[in-house]
Amino acid sequence: MHPRRSAATPLGSRLLGTPTETPRIRRIRVQTLLTTSLVGANVIGAAVVAVLLTFVVPGPDLLEPEFRFLNFVVVPVYLAIALLVGTIRGTRRALRSLQWIVQDRTPTDRDRRKALTMPWRLTRMQIGQWSLAFVSLTTAYAFVDPEAIPKVGFTIAFGGITICAFSHVFSEFALRPAAARALETGIRPSARLAGVVGRTLLAWILGTGVPVAGLMIVAVYSYFSKDTSRNQLEVAILGLGAITLFFGLLLILLNARATVAPIRSVEVGMRRIEDGRLDTAIVVYDGTELGELQAGFNRMADGLRERERIRDLFGRHVGHDVAAAALVSPPTLGGEEREVAVFFVDLIGSTELTATRPPREVVTLLNRFFDVVVDEVDRHDGFVNKFEGDAALAIFGAPRDLDDAAGQALSAARAIASRLADEVPECRAAIGVAAGTAVAGNIGARERFEYTVIGDPVNEASRLSELAKADPARLLASWTTVERARATEARNWHCGERVTLRGRTSDTQLARAVEEGSAVADAQPSVVISSD
Repeated sequence: MHPRRSAATPLGSRLLGTPTETPRIRRIRVQTLLTTSLVGANVIGAAVVAVLLTFVVPGPDLLEPEFRFLNFVVVPVYLAIALLVGTIRGTRRALRSLQWIVQDRTPTDRDRRKALTMPWRLTRMQIGQWSLAFVSLTTAYAFVDPEAIPKVGFTIAFGGITICAFSHVFSEFALRPAAARALETGIRPSARLAGVVGRTLLAWILGTGVPVAGLMIVAVYSYFSKDTSRNQLEVAILGLGAITLFFGLLLILLNARATVAPIRSVEVGMRRIEDGRLDTAIVVYDGTELGELQAGFNRMADGLRERERIRDLFGRHVGHDVAAAALVSPPTLGGEEREVAVFFVDLIGSTELTATRPPREVVTLLNRFFDVVVDEVDRHDGFVNKFEGDAALAIFGAPRDLDDAAGQALSAARAIASRLADEVPECRAAIGVAAGTAVAGNIGARERFEYTVIGDPVNEASRLSELAKADPARLLASWTTVERARATEARNWHCGERVTLRGRTSDTQLARAVEEGSAVADAQPSVVISSD
């Protein structure tokens, strides 16, 4: 079955509709399928019994005149009454037990169990009808000719067992929507049936074992009966063999389809999960171990969705790269030296902002501000390591290696400065960019730690951010960072004055972003820029 087709038939067949259809349509569908299957199975069974009695099973010829009243009056009237009464009674019983589906209410445990055992209940009714036929019709023919008892009794029993098997399979198919609703609302699959092995064994017994046993009975009867000719025995074996092959194969195929359908639904669900559709859930409608498989798939999908939610939440708190690294290997305390680039972005005048605006408005403004920062950091393959009130620290080159960490940090800083001026004009922010060797790793205690970067570049970026608050461009970088960047980004910066940043003993050569269209922008850099 094609995956798309399986996805369009959540109950395993287009005849069964979907679980989302209205209760009225579901009732009509179940009633139609159930009535059709019961009537069809019994009509075919009666026809098979008639053929066996007339042409196949050895014994007295039932077409003789003394059997005419039975053949053309008693038997047809009995079959019509039994078929009418049995079908109406069985359908009404099923619909009465499934009234909760029509009313679209939550079923009780008793309602669920009735829904799951209804195919067997209907089969028992069929067994009762065929047993009554066995007793009454065999007795009726015995009054005419006692020698007809073995032939009539065997044939009715043979046909009844086979048709009851088909009635069970058809009823189980027709009532699959009810089983799905029952299993959906809380009862465990496989709580009522012997399982796949029992279903397969039953199919073999009724489709193969009983017919073969019938052949053996015919052979034994013919052996001890002096009235059975060789021609009659050959016809009986051929006829019963043909019926066995046809109905046995049909029953096995129906059983195989009932077994494969739940597996197909799980297969389709797995394909959807592989495609990233974690909202996938399949309908559980099988009461055997295959229903456990379907329910297990849904539990697995729930776990994957929960894991993805936790992973997303974890990534939002610590950064997706850090979260991915933590999922690959258990995080440990400590760090390693890495070549990184960092920048601090800090809001200017935040104290005045919070004093002149309502708290809700301040929060909204900060979120707009940080949206721009996070978006550009992510776009340039860095990650925001932490938010500190109205400031943020972004890291490039840890925990994920970057070929041009300095260039990515400088490019992200320029993009943020440009976008903030256009998209969040109410905010003024100062940005400081630095690069160098730092220690990156998990800092804290065993019970609570965080991934961060510690080293001179972080301190330098923080001081540059402070200095940038008084600079007209509000964006400063160290010239060392520009030298580490590739030429494609380095040409967007020009060398500035040397300053001694607060808390540092050595001077820092400043770098400022080149304004588009300026004379400096069109000139070549005055120092050698690394192209690594």
